[in-house]
Amino acid sequence: MRDLRIADYDYDLPPHLIAQTPVEPRDSSRLLVIHRQSGALEHRTFRDIAEYFRPGDLLVANDSRVLPGRLRLRKTSGGRVELVLLRELADGWWESLARPASRLRHGQMLSFEDDVAGATAEVGERTETGAISVRFDRPVHDVLTRHGHVPLPPYIKAPLADPERYQTVYSRVVGSAASPTAGLHFTSELIETLGTRGVRFAFVTLHVGLDTFRPIQAERVADHQMHSELVVVSEETARAIQATRQSGNRIIAVGTTAVRSLESWAAQDAVSGWSGWTRLFIYPGYQFCLVDALITNFHFPRSTLLLLVGALAGPDLIRRAYAAAIVHEYRFFSFGDATFII
Repeated sequence: MRDLRIADYDYDLPPHLIAQTPVEPRDSSRLLVIHRQSGALEHRTFRDIAEYFRPGDLLVANDSRVLPGRLRLRKTSGGRVELVLLRELADGWWESLARPASRLRHGQMLSFEDDVAGATAEVGERTETGAISVRFDRPVHDVLTRHGHVPLPPYIKAPLADPERYQTVYSRVVGSAASPTAGLHFTSELIETLGTRGVRFAFVTLHVGLDTFRPIQAERVADHQMHSELVVVSEETARAIQATRQSGNRIIAVGTTAVRSLESWAAQDAVSGWSGWTRLFIYPGYQFCLVDALITNFHFPRSTLLLLVGALAGPDLIRRAYAAAIVHEYRFFSFGDATFII
């Protein structure tokens, strides 16, 4: 599989299928169930997903919470700049996406239009990923509390009435630049229902970073370089995984970030909790160690996430599933509908 071409993971999506707003309630979104063994496709509603679980199944979800890291500033010349904070670096610097980025220079100072106290941000060097680094003249918590907004993806043009709709109901560890959106379909009531049926939840933490925004540029899939992300698997989650494996039950990942967290942990041959950086790139040919099934949204063409689901379900089945989703007018991407690969 080393000669995979990214052109084989492209597809045409009608623009009207890109979801602009979330559905209410959360679990009323549509669900495309993809059966790996038979190749069958089922069209359901997300709350129906409970029918596919068995007592003893373990759902592993990413509990990362979106950082209110979208900031609007201005240059001394008066030009406007928008930043999206990605992750904290050393010595108070933050890796950030900037728009426009090409005209920002090392040492340049930016200010907030609505801050009479005069808070500023200093532009630092470019990071190895091509993003910029910035540093504030006061604690970043204070800056985000006063000026920060939850950053929606650029393809979402409609305003979001309630910022909590871009957070999962179980989010608790602040740090992501984008929501782990597979979990947006779960309600507290659905989680409680699953619990009464003997389905358990466990959590990992992976803060969504730059690769969410960065398309694959290399023509050969194997030439793509993943951005490193920090994974945290708690001792409690490690014990839950081991107990599930020993009892012969399934481990079901909620989202691609949960997949990468679980598979990165497995690669350490760990038997307890673990925290570390991962550049794991999952594409067809990868042999999964832990993940038996996956709940996830529909992903961008030519993306690392589309390659990941292709690795789990098989490229041909994923192509057929996406084609069916377009015909049946499923809603795509962050606020879109879900798939369940079993």
